[in-house]
Amino acid sequence: MVSISLLEASIVILCFLIFRFLIFKKPHDRFLRNWPVLGMLPGFLMVLHRIYDFSVEVLEKTDLTFPFKGPWFTGMDLLVTVDPANIHYILSSNFSNYTKGADFKEVFEVFGEMIFNSDAELWKNQRKAAQFMLNHQGFQKLSLSATRSKLKDGLVPLFNHLSEEEMVVDLQDVFQRLTFDTTFFLVTGFDPKSLSTDFPEVEYAQALDDLGEGIFYRHVIPKFLWKLQNRIGFGKEKRMTEADATFDRVSAKYISAKRKELRSQGLDHHSNRDKEDLLTSHIKLDTTKYQLLNPSDDKFLRDTILAFNLAGRDTTGSALSWFFWLLSENPRVVTKIRQEIIDENLPGRNGQENLDKLVYLHCALYESMRLYPPVPFQRKSPIKPDLLPSGHKVDAKSNIMIFLYALGRMRAVWGEDALEFKPERWITKTGWLRHEPSFKFLSFNAGPRTCPGKQLAMTLMKTVVVEILQNYDIKVIKGQKIEPNPGLILYMKHGLRVTITKRCSA
Repeated sequence: MVSISLLEASIVILCFLIFRFLIFKKPHDRFLRNWPVLGMLPGFLMVLHRIYDFSVEVLEKTDLTFPFKGPWFTGMDLLVTVDPANIHYILSSNFSNYTKGADFKEVFEVFGEMIFNSDAELWKNQRKAAQFMLNHQGFQKLSLSATRSKLKDGLVPLFNHLSEEEMVVDLQDVFQRLTFDTTFFLVTGFDPKSLSTDFPEVEYAQALDDLGEGIFYRHVIPKFLWKLQNRIGFGKEKRMTEADATFDRVSAKYISAKRKELRSQGLDHHSNRDKEDLLTSHIKLDTTKYQLLNPSDDKFLRDTILAFNLAGRDTTGSALSWFFWLLSENPRVVTKIRQEIIDENLPGRNGQENLDKLVYLHCALYESMRLYPPVPFQRKSPIKPDLLPSGHKVDAKSNIMIFLYALGRMRAVWGEDALEFKPERWITKTGWLRHEPSFKFLSFNAGPRTCPGKQLAMTLMKTVVVEILQNYDIKVIKGQKIEPNPGLILYMKHGLRVTITKRCSA
């Protein structure tokens, strides 16, 4: 009885000391303090609501690399870095030693063995197949026609309705629906039609949201806690399990329908690939070329649908949302983009022939993603112990986090004006797009894992921006709080409320 009382008293005293320290010390000291047993977790939880901006402050103060110490025996220790030399070393020059790692695969287990989770030969097979499909002329045509159709039949009628009714709308929600419909169609060949004036709920889209929240949650609490919650079906883990079941059920329906369609048409991997969706391409995979992929396995196809939908919807929707908010804060950029569209003589809303000539628009999109990267962080784990260029030693199977959000805001990397939105930083003196190394601008990843859908994403975003800026004015409602929501994808915590007005010149 006495020992229990002493233990309780010790815990109370420790909690009081921690609370006092957190209240009265400077913000950086709160975070950097490594407590016995608890590590840096108390300080981390204190700043979780603003962890992105706080990470910028900490990483600048600690010379671009910071070792985070989690509670004892929880496996939460991390080396957080935004040092370009480290990034280049990890993602390119010593790529073979840095994998996703076992911890990553546990956190992202809902993705199965798809390209986000895989390493080694399986990943090489998946990437080779993805590059072939995404770069195929038939899929390029499908992507362009699908985007045009969704703008014509979805976005334009919605914007006209909102303009006529003088309604306030969450533009982030609109972009999520736009990119979800387009991506889902490109992946499965079916349009969920979530972008309409009645804003219908779509269970697959909601499941993607629950998945993103759950995966981020797994990053900020000890593994044994989220595993326990998963086992008993509680909180965010319960919603993750329900989302997983939704992916299974919805995917099974589309996989069955697609297999039936292909059987009725007698198509195989030798048949014409003109305007072919990704599910069709994966079902028709030539297994003599991709020996580790199994198109006859419905689980493989289910994971494929999930991976491409998450990549296409969330990253592009996030990028467009932050881009239009930055435009609202920088009207001079809007003027320059509109003038460039006029100068390049882009014909109407269907004219895409000159998109590649819109250099300033391209630069503005890059600049937006520098400050607000759709995927704000990524994790790596070394197979063997190593020494990074920064001088930090890393153990085998340890966790390294590359914080993209902070990387784009480092003055040591981008100069004293790193926090400013300046598309001009991407333009050369001769008026061409300035090349910045991928280990400095990491929004499309770097090295062998560079995003194979980069060109498709840029084309889609340019198409949407040109359509909107040619025909509409968007005004952000004053007084709303715009801040990042901690999560797997960099979305706005409270959305982006705007009004839309049709341009007289349109």
